[in-house]
Amino acid sequence: MQCFTSITNNYIPKARVLARTLKSHHPDWKLHLVLSEPLHPSVRPFEEPFDSIINIDELGIPNLQSWIFKHRVTEICTAVKGLAALWIIERENADRIIYFDPDIAVFNDLSHLNDLLDQHPILLAPHQSKPEHAKHSIVANEIGSLRWGVFNLGFFAARKDGQGGEFLKWWSERLSQFCYDDIPYGLFTDQRWCDLAPVFFDQLHILRDPQFDVATWNLTQRTMTMSPEGQLQIDGKPLGFYHFSGYDSEAGFQMVRHLFQDTKHPIFDVWEWYLDQIRIYGQEELGNAAWQYARFSNGAKIEDAMRKTYRERPDLETAFPNPFRVEEGKDSFYAWWQHSQLAGAAK
Repeated sequence: MQCFTSITNNYIPKARVLARTLKSHHPDWKLHLVLSEPLHPSVRPFEEPFDSIINIDELGIPNLQSWIFKHRVTEICTAVKGLAALWIIERENADRIIYFDPDIAVFNDLSHLNDLLDQHPILLAPHQSKPEHAKHSIVANEIGSLRWGVFNLGFFAARKDGQGGEFLKWWSERLSQFCYDDIPYGLFTDQRWCDLAPVFFDQLHILRDPQFDVATWNLTQRTMTMSPEGQLQIDGKPLGFYHFSGYDSEAGFQMVRHLFQDTKHPIFDVWEWYLDQIRIYGQEELGNAAWQYARFSNGAKIEDAMRKTYRERPDLETAFPNPFRVEEGKDSFYAWWQHSQLAGAAK
């Protein structure tokens, strides 16, 4: 089985936890790391638990510097997912692929997912698989899904043939042009697009099995327990994988504390274990690493408004094919922006 995740350097510690937990249950499954910036100098590729590290510049994206500039960091890591899936399938001569977000940890055998792919060309996991009842859960989860997408694209799986390949091609094309966090416009990176997927691809399977993609957005509907043998279970089934979304913002653990007043609930032990794991695998060293595409070549910070203006103005893309570059005495997007801001302020 070919698997992959998509990150920047600050998520390497989390991706290491994903890799090691996945390999502990599936040593023969391959996990590829797709990296949307140059590799951090402290990382030694051949000592990492990944089967390969694929840089964004290997994916054959046209006008790469221009394309990267249009995206914020979360947008770029999601925008490459469809393209990377197709690229890995082609390079590895694979017939199927699974994606996991880097902040996922695997707790048990996932062979059931492979079995499902024998029957279905596409697997997507919804944020919720049952209706909420409490008002605060409706607001946090169901209304959240209406904003951010019905499906959580921290996981997906697809076959190369038939509708699986058609889905990956369609999705990658949409993400190459419209993978932005722009909720008023109806977009939330890669997720909102997949609201349409069950309509376009009638063989798609909605993964409702409670033990997969467990996270704060569905814990109110699922019962987590610890078996007498010390195995985490969800609704009486072994926990497959847990999604530790919201670690960096602290929103994930804050939501856990909000949902569960009883600190003896197993979820607190799960989060404590995860915090220990990412510390072991380099969180203090790499967790705050700055994205190398967050600044111009002169060190000036790239503001969100700059990225949005650039992507909305094809003439700027033509004039400045590498908008990151700032060279004294030469035209640059940075100089154009400074001039336009001064001109606007003078009016």
